[in-house]
Amino acid sequence: AEIRCYTTFFTPQTADAFDFTQYSYIVDAIDSVTGKLELAVRAQEAGVPLISCMGAGNKLDPSAFQVADIYETSVCPLARVMRRELKRRGIGRLKVVYSREPPLAPVEPPEPNAQGRPVPGSAAFVPAAAGLIAAGEVVRDLAGIRL
Repeated sequence: AEIRCYTTFFTPQTADAFDFTQYSYIVDAIDSVTGKLELAVRAQEAGVPLISCMGAGNKLDPSAFQVADIYETSVCPLARVMRRELKRRGIGRLKVVYSREPPLAPVEPPEPNAQGRPVPGSAAFVPAAAGLIAAGEVVRDLAGIRL
């Protein structure tokens, strides 16, 4: 097995730097909707399986994560946006890790990002749990193991 790591922030503008046909599997942990959508389109075009992590911000319960198709998700605001945009792009399925935990309201108002939207807070163990779940799915899929 070979794992390739890039120090490039994946965006539609940097997507051509990657030859998706060379991958056995892609894991998406991008925090940008435009990057996530571009990655989903490129993976589908290349016929490469993709697992995408949905929102982990403003969450505290790592046990609330589940693996499902994007069109079977609920509660997650990021998954809702992704469903709508994937449908517009003709992508009929996408394996995701998402949380059924409703986002918590921050104690203090968060700082806005460049678009003026508040940046969700993150507890280090929550996104880490989503990443571990995604990694487990990749290993099982590549090994042909279903629980």
